[in-house]
Amino acid sequence: MSALPECETLKLETEKGLLHVTLNRPDSRNAMSLAMVHELREVFAAIRDETEPRAVVLRGTGGHFCAGGDVKDMASARSQKVEDGEDPIFELNRAFGRLLTEVESAPQTTVAVLEGAVMGGGFGLACVTDVALCMEDAKFGLPETTLGITPAQIAPFVVRRIGLTRARRLALTGHRFGGSEAFWLGVVHDFAKSGEELETKVAKTLERVRHCAPRASRMTKELLLSVETEPLESLLDRAAADFAGAVRGDEGQEGTMAFMQKRKPSWAEE
Repeated sequence: MSALPECETLKLETEKGLLHVTLNRPDSRNAMSLAMVHELREVFAAIRDETEPRAVVLRGTGGHFCAGGDVKDMASARSQKVEDGEDPIFELNRAFGRLLTEVESAPQTTVAVLEGAVMGGGFGLACVTDVALCMEDAKFGLPETTLGITPAQIAPFVVRRIGLTRARRLALTGHRFGGSEAFWLGVVHDFAKSGEELETKVAKTLERVRHCAPRASRMTKELLLSVETEPLESLLDRAAADFAGAVRGDEGQEGTMAFMQKRKPSWAEE
């Protein structure tokens, strides 16, 4: 793994092919400041072309995931003048959208561990991860319209996650809900009633990630994310070429041999 950037708003920890990224602004319930956006983008840029880590775990400190955008940053941007056609508010908002795109398209498997506040920008960040697990008493919502603003960068990712009809209700009523409803809506994939149960579910998820071949997982994620944007015939042609390469590749040969020999493949032995 290449060197990770120095961060002030994040805690970074690596172990066994994993990168743990913890949002670390507990005094503001890990509100998403512009500095945090930049640091998260730097972290994902640093690992994009790396084979390690195989998975990224996103969570927050102080009992919360993320309470949304930082109001102080928005107030600061509002007080700045628009110069040469560049609007500070536009740039602040658009930077967060770029972060969401980069996290969603990261080749690593991303796992969100959600506690406490999962609001606004935190909700959007959860919606671009591959696997999301939460506490039953976590608090989710899109409160933007109740504040006189719009969920501008978040909305497309929420729609893709849970569908247009459900997203319309959440965004246009400011409805707030807990972990069990988040599971029912499809925001998260599972929820837990206690911290111990949540950690057990996280550990089991990461164990399953380790059982999947790293290169095959990256190719599969790219394939899945291309379904909505690439014409079907060209997508299937590319998928067939990738499949042929995988079967002939080291992982395909090792996986087949391990299955026949009734043992774990090499990538699952860490």
